[in-house]
Amino acid sequence: MLNNKTILITGGTGSFGKCFTKYVLQNYDPKKIIIYSRDEYKQFIMQNEFKEYKDKLRFFIGDVRDLDRLKRAFNGVDYVIHAAALKQVPACEYNPNEAIKTNIHGAMNIIEAALDSDVKKVVALSTDKAVNPVNLYGGTKLVSDKLFIAANAYAGAGDLCFSIVRYGNVAGSRGSVIPFFKNIIDKGGKELPITDYRMTRFWISLTEGVKLVIKALEESKGGETFISKIPSFKITDLAQAMMPGCEMPEVGIREGEKLHEIMVTVEDSMTTYEYENHYIVYPQMVWSQDKMPVPTGKKVPDGFSYSSGNNTVWLTVDEIKERLKEIDLEH
Repeated sequence: MLNNKTILITGGTGSFGKCFTKYVLQNYDPKKIIIYSRDEYKQFIMQNEFKEYKDKLRFFIGDVRDLDRLKRAFNGVDYVIHAAALKQVPACEYNPNEAIKTNIHGAMNIIEAALDSDVKKVVALSTDKAVNPVNLYGGTKLVSDKLFIAANAYAGAGDLCFSIVRYGNVAGSRGSVIPFFKNIIDKGGKELPITDYRMTRFWISLTEGVKLVIKALEESKGGETFISKIPSFKITDLAQAMMPGCEMPEVGIREGEKLHEIMVTVEDSMTTYEYENHYIVYPQMVWSQDKMPVPTGKKVPDGFSYSSGNNTVWLTVDEIKERLKEIDLEH
């Protein structure tokens, strides 16, 4: 699928971009991987980390807000992975216009550039925060998701299709609680604060996220949202796994934070199908009978929802301890 293909990753110097690049280079033989991002220093660091693959990598300085630069970067590209976004909830709340410019206008630019080039597939990374959003970041990603789904209406009779991959905070990423807890432990702290004792999260690794994106590249027909089946854990169990026997003061939920990560809503259940290792939410709007994806999985029951709170698979404290050993907190 990816052999002899040119792949462009927006926001490619981030945790996902690095993991995706490494996984593809080790398991496939791509023609070229283009890292598109706006931070030249991060590109310099990544170039040094991937020296052995220098013949396969290209680094483009650019912003998803810049349509002309995107069009130039998309020249000769087969697949686009759109990972660039402003993700920090408080920063988006304080700088709403900037979040809109990157997360919404940037998504529109990706779509326009793809439509005007020979790109075959675009996979956009979504987030649980786009589902029933309670903060501006989630709101911008909801709009972004809708734009990418609707973009299939403009792709015409060609091969181009747009799809979405959705997951929550990656275990060990800068946005997760694990490095926060680790920092407290490294400084000699004796307690780990819990915002709410009821809080749960999904556990997904960077590699699992990468594999889901590759599945979307392989299987998408246009407009699908791919969601992995992954285990849940309680934040209190995570704290005990990282510091057994520690005190866990409850400090109150933060603004814009949810108790549980939600991936599939009751409303989405009407077009959601279950597969062995994932769910797919199919588009409700029909734009072309010839290009509409045909579900082959098992239709979920009406009223179904999928969240870290109602999941049927849970990690124990001991299982969390084992998974923590696999996390690289330096990426």
